[in-house]
Amino acid sequence: MRLQQFVLGELEVNSYLLWDEETLEAACFDPGGSPQEILAELTQNKLGLKYILLTHGHYDHIGGVNELKANTGALVAIHAADAAMLANPELNLSALFGRQIVVKPDQLLTDGDVLCLGGQMLKINHTPGHTPGGISVSTSGLVFSGDTLFAGSIGRTDLPGGDQATLNCSLQRLVRLPDETRVFPGHGPETTIGREKQLNPFLK
Repeated sequence: MRLQQFVLGELEVNSYLLWDEETLEAACFDPGGSPQEILAELTQNKLGLKYILLTHGHYDHIGGVNELKANTGALVAIHAADAAMLANPELNLSALFGRQIVVKPDQLLTDGDVLCLGGQMLKINHTPGHTPGGISVSTSGLVFSGDTLFAGSIGRTDLPGGDQATLNCSLQRLVRLPDETRVFPGHGPETTIGREKQLNPFLK
């Protein structure tokens, strides 16, 4: 597997492009702003974008979805509990930034779903708390944690649909992953599960 990170949008969301080197099938996580860099990477590496995976439905993580889908035909997938956010600019918070973003999902995910990307399996883990339908996606020693777990911090729960007790349960689920698991969060630097168990004050 190959992985490329992009920092997109005014809130500097980490968007990731993951692909299978044999089949050249790719998945993009959280295209939060103009996807021109992602499209260039797809072209350069002759990749076919199969999935646009949304870790949750907030504005800063979905800003580039419609343009990316229009250019690739990829399937937009989100957990069923966050689907309503995509249809409502008030719920996805784009209205607060003077925009009216509406996205139509192609696939609604549930906990335990497995998506195939070439020869790799992407496992969907429902990790709510930041939003009701937040997910983390794990594959081959990596986990894409969205806004659930950050390096040294965790997702906020003071936005509509957030719940601290629920987030705490989701964090306990993530820390059961092997310590060497590399964590790719929605904002900020990469980390590992082991490092967060040792250093993250919110996991003590």
